[in-house]
Amino acid sequence: MPRTKTLSSDTALQLDHQLCFALYSTSLAMTKLYKPLLDPLGLTYPQYLVLLVLWEGDDCMVSALGERLFLDSGTLTPLLKRMEAAGWLQRQRDAQDERRVRVTLTAAGRALRARAAGIPACMLQQSQCTLDALQSLTQQIQQLRSRLVAPLPSASV
Repeated sequence: MPRTKTLSSDTALQLDHQLCFALYSTSLAMTKLYKPLLDPLGLTYPQYLVLLVLWEGDDCMVSALGERLFLDSGTLTPLLKRMEAAGWLQRQRDAQDERRVRVTLTAAGRALRARAAGIPACMLQQSQCTLDALQSLTQQIQQLRSRLVAPLPSASV
C-alpha cells in the first residue's frame, strides 16, 4: 500500500500550505479582475453568476438557481430582488405550487448577454494560461468541490 505524504504539524499550519487560503485569495483576485469588466454593465459578480445560469437556461426555479450557484435563499433572494428592480429578470410564483418561485429573464437581461460576450476572453488573457490549462484547472476544482460537499463521516480535530 502506498504511503501518504504528511506534513509536520508546524509546516501544516503555515498559511502558504493551506489549500483553503490559496482558493480564497485566488477567488478574491478573480473577483477583483471581473469588477472593471462588469461595472460598465452595471453588474456585480454575484449578479453575473445568476445571469450566466439564466443565459444557459431561462425560466428556472429559485431553488434550482440556488443549488446551481451553491447559494442559500437568504443570500439569493435579496440578490434576485435587486436584479428584478434593475429590470433584468422577473420573479413569479409557480402556478402549480405557490411555494415555488420562477425566475425568467427580461429582454434587458437577455440583451446583457451580448454585452458580456467578451468577458471570458478577457479573463483568459488575464490568467496568462492556455484555454486547455484553465479548463483542466476548472475541472480539478469542480472535482474537489464535489468531494467536499459529498457527505463525509464525522471527523474530529
